[in-house]
Amino acid sequence: MDPKGIIIIFAGLFAVICAIGNWDWFMGNRKARIWLKLFGRNGARIFYILLGGALATVGALLSAGIIK
Repeated sequence: MDPKGIIIIFAGLFAVICAIGNWDWFMGNRKARIWLKLFGRNGARIFYILLGGALATVGALLSAGIIK
């Protein structure tokens, strides 16, 4: 198991959990404000759910050794 993959999985899950929880401290972050302006609050949440899911998938593939 690649430790980088596990870190990426946790980062993706963190983004998904924060987006589902609709936490103000996460969505009010300086970097999240860009997506809030572009997509609105719910659109930014969907974006972070998709981004987190993609990160978790890549992390799982790295951990499994499918991609290097």
